[in-house]
Amino acid sequence: MVNQKPLFPGDSEIDELYKIFQVLGTPSEATWPGVSQLPDYKDCFPQWRPKDLQSVVPTLDPLGVDLLAQLLRYNPSERITARAALQHPYFQT
Repeated sequence: MVNQKPLFPGDSEIDELYKIFQVLGTPSEATWPGVSQLPDYKDCFPQWRPKDLQSVVPTLDPLGVDLLAQLLRYNPSERITARAALQHPYFQT
């Protein structure tokens, strides 16, 4: 919404995944333990490094970028909860 367009504008399942990987980096066991055991995981996915989120959403202030980064964590156990997100300092300003 900040960019007034989709963050990951894929036109198919695989294109959507690749758009996500190009921004967040291709998930690995280091970034998401157990990812290689998921049913549709492929060892042959292209390997992208994560981008700096500020460059992806340049109009978002630092607090917004921090919240977005916490919302977009691959590993669900590291992802911010909805309740905690609502308490994030981004919403205090």
